Amino acid sequence: MSVSLPRRAHRCAAVVAAVVCCAAIFASGFPAVTARAADMSKTIRTAFIVAETGFDPVASSDIYSDAVQRAIFDSLYGFDYLARPYRRTMRTAAAMPDVTDEGRTWTMRIKPGIYFADDPAFKGKKRELVAADYVYSWKRLLDPRVRSPFAWYLEGKVVGADAVIEAAKKSGRFDYDAPMEGLQAIDRYTLRLKLKDPDYIMAGYMTQSPMVAVAREVIEAYADASGWAMANPVGTGPYMLKSWRRGAQIVLEANPNYRDEVFPDSNDPADKELVAKMRGKKLPIVGRIEISIMEESNPRLLAFNSGALDYVNVPSDLSDHVLDASGKLKPEYADRGTMLARVTQPALQYAYFNMEDPVVGGYTKDRIALRRAIAIGFNTPALISVVYQGQAIPATQPIPPNLPGHDDSWNVGVKYDPQAANALLDKFGYSMRDSEGYRKQPNGAPLTLTMASATSARDREFDELWQRSMKGIGIRLEFLKQKWPDLIQMGKHGKLQMWRIGWITAYGEGDAFAQLLYGKNIEQTNYARFSLPEYDDLYRASRRLPDGAERNKIYRRMSELVAAYNPWWLGIYTIENTVLQPWVEGYKKHAYWEHPWKYLDVDTTRLRTGK
Repeated sequence: MSVSLPRRAHRCAAVVAAVVCCAAIFASGFPAVTARAADMSKTIRTAFIVAETGFDPVASSDIYSDAVQRAIFDSLYGFDYLARPYRRTMRTAAAMPDVTDEGRTWTMRIKPGIYFADDPAFKGKKRELVAADYVYSWKRLLDPRVRSPFAWYLEGKVVGADAVIEAAKKSGRFDYDAPMEGLQAIDRYTLRLKLKDPDYIMAGYMTQSPMVAVAREVIEAYADASGWAMANPVGTGPYMLKSWRRGAQIVLEANPNYRDEVFPDSNDPADKELVAKMRGKKLPIVGRIEISIMEESNPRLLAFNSGALDYVNVPSDLSDHVLDASGKLKPEYADRGTMLARVTQPALQYAYFNMEDPVVGGYTKDRIALRRAIAIGFNTPALISVVYQGQAIPATQPIPPNLPGHDDSWNVGVKYDPQAANALLDKFGYSMRDSEGYRKQPNGAPLTLTMASATSARDREFDELWQRSMKGIGIRLEFLKQKWPDLIQMGKHGKLQMWRIGWITAYGEGDAFAQLLYGKNIEQTNYARFSLPEYDDLYRASRRLPDGAERNKIYRRMSELVAAYNPWWLGIYTIENTVLQPWVEGYKKHAYWEHPWKYLDVDTTRLRTGK
């Protein structure tokens, strides 16, 4: 689908010196809702490389939908925008959680005077955020009808939840009003969560979209048969959904009900110039966010070059167009004031094998050997040098660098060695070949693998490399081509044999990657459908420990099991480079927050001149 992009001249003409404000609205007994401060004449334009799936926080599981949800909804906690090392801070919470009973009981107090964006579901009344909204929202994660891909945040953990869930399975209806000892609003602004076992990862989960607050009235007004309200997001965040053309464009507009918040301060000398320029500006600053869906690399970079996009992640396959050999901007970009920000992402790009598949799945030695041979036989060095233009490094373990649980001295990754891959296949019964030279299964049946793949030109590059690599070890490989949102659903339900996929954490814990192979997360995030009792026991044990040496020892053993059974080709860690136009202000690259829209501003003078 082609996406129409405005030219810079059109954009400049749209800049006017008006600030749209709404009258302050008072609610009896609570602070005023501050008037909108965002400049509605200013727009930030960017692009997603994959289509969104929708904007219900408990239903969507892709990072593109999540970026929009983070702008619309509010979590109790988040990350300080400027602090490095990364540090958690309050969002709607009045203080950090009070954790007692050795990590089993969590008490959170919400700031009074926070309001949802206006919506017809509220029947003309201002709707304040209260503790009961979080209770309702978190119960949605437990509702069997909703089938949340993030049910594992709370599933099997909340005291008193099991009986309510079982009743819902029998009746087909979850009783949101049924008392639940482990999830209660103690008073209007106090929320209490009681867990069966200690879970120190819960603090990270409370920073994430699946645990934001939604309003019950909104969900009941707009939910479909699955209990999802994907097209009607209404939250307390800095932006609202203004318009949405699926797979083409998403437009956000500043929420006039957003609370009084200003650009943060910092004691870091590196932030001195940034803070001096932005100090005191009320958030959000820019009135409108326009997101275009642009799957192909060339159009995205061309749109940035023309000024039609304000910032964009440099497509790794085109990084040599933007960066020199040392990783710095080429003169044609530097000379016009382009800014560069880069970070090694807390992300893993991997390919999984469906462990329930009759050809590549299973836990027997011959199937393990097949998966290991595929991993050894894939040309990872070519992937990094050719497809990623050097903007990636080989993965050494499931948990990426700069996260708790990653061990710089530990490496369970495999090296590219087609000779060893061929020898391994021969040894474990895959030595028979057909008339074209392709291997057969040990039982003599044809060995044809099918890898799922999206439809972009970039995906075709991956496909070609995978096919060449597999041909080099005698394996016939075909591709199932589908749109990304369709592949997500097929993957969750075990309908794909193999798929190259990525995962990124936004809550700063190694748990984000450890949980991808937890048996109870099958049909949610465990696309490999890996189920190993020892791994599951270790995963549960890891959650009962705070960050430290004991938990890291458990993660190391889990890495050993991944290496032993090979449910994944372990893949790569990626380096993300973001280029910004000289008129964009307020940006600081954040590993857990890719699109910090509420902090961004546009210098209209520089925009008009293009410099």
